[in-house]
Amino acid sequence: MKNYFDLSGKVALVTGASSGLGVQFAKALAEQGADIAICARRVEKLETVKSEIEALGVKCFTHKCDVLNVDEIRGMVKAVEEHYGKIDILVNNAGVGDATGAADLTDETWRNVLGTNLDAVFYVAREVGNVMLKNGYGKIINIGSLHSEVVMPMNTWPVPAYAAAKGGVKMLTKALAVEWARKGITVNAIGPAYFGSEMTNDILESGGFDSVAQAYCPMGRAGKEGELNGALLYFASDASSYTTGQILFVDGGWTAM
Repeated sequence: MKNYFDLSGKVALVTGASSGLGVQFAKALAEQGADIAICARRVEKLETVKSEIEALGVKCFTHKCDVLNVDEIRGMVKAVEEHYGKIDILVNNAGVGDATGAADLTDETWRNVLGTNLDAVFYVAREVGNVMLKNGYGKIINIGSLHSEVVMPMNTWPVPAYAAAKGGVKMLTKALAVEWARKGITVNAIGPAYFGSEMTNDILESGGFDSVAQAYCPMGRAGKEGELNGALLYFASDASSYTTGQILFVDGGWTAM
């Protein structure tokens, strides 16, 4: 039986892969045979992840990268290309969360959230895109959010900076998809609801999340580990060869409300 998600011979780069969803994404790709490159600011954590990925029988290359620094992005992409000779798949995962109301949102926080969650997504996609354009092949998967489509209900927690950034990711995905559609590159996005990670644990463990999920998420819960893998592998593999410019919400039905 054919495995439509087979990634043998492919090279996948995952940003923000020192913890949380980035680690899950890297392992899911490795389990399908892809060699992996991972980057993040915390190099010591990358080494632990590297060992876990290599235990799956594939290669793993690590590189320090602060995605707020464009020079570091360029250097990281160059190093990955030199190491593997190509980049077939990009998972544009690095991000930060914020739940500060607009009236209290500082200029610094706004710039950090937009810089990490939107500007860096473009910069990484641009640099990796240039590698893919040379090779005539590429799969770019941006990590959007539930908040690419909706904000939080009143009397919960505010997300003006985060929603602005993730809404931008949705439209950036469409723009890049159209520009590169005839160049062998697909660009899609995943829009997760709330999954356990360093970024979301404070909200999930605050005591108020369960009641919000019961009221506004048809499935009434947060996402579980592994529930993003199907969407990831679809967009990363040739199963999605005629799919581009899309955002797939993996949200328990939240955006259907």
